[in-house]
Amino acid sequence: MTGLRHILLAEDNANDVELTLAALKTNRVLNEVAVTRDGAETLDYLWRRNAYADRDGGNPVLMLLDLKMPKVDGLEVLRQVKSNEQLKSIPIVVLTSSREEQDVVASYDSGVNAYVVKPVDFHDFVNAVKMLGGFWAVVNEPPPPR
Repeated sequence: MTGLRHILLAEDNANDVELTLAALKTNRVLNEVAVTRDGAETLDYLWRRNAYADRDGGNPVLMLLDLKMPKVDGLEVLRQVKSNEQLKSIPIVVLTSSREEQDVVASYDSGVNAYVVKPVDFHDFVNAVKMLGGFWAVVNEPPPPR
């Protein structure tokens, strides 16, 4: 553990997980990254239940959230997190392939901090993650852990 607050990556696509982790590493974002593969697992992680009942650490400094996930979709995860007093201050960036206007509007209506469409080109993706990681995990001043 680096001593930095961790990032939560909620993403079901293994290739996108690897690309995101590589992009964070390439851009020297040193925060530990926890990965969840569906919306139900993401909520279990955040609420420290089931397989995550004994996990260490407080809330993530940032959550990168895919919208199109199995079990519980990303919009429902977003709604539940932003309506919970203990979790609502976690910055959430939707990192998705969806350009659908209804997804963008629903995300902002539900309290997302930023909405980023995943670039197809690897170098563009690395640059997008660099900006996200640099701002949210390094520059942004989060509230103190609860």
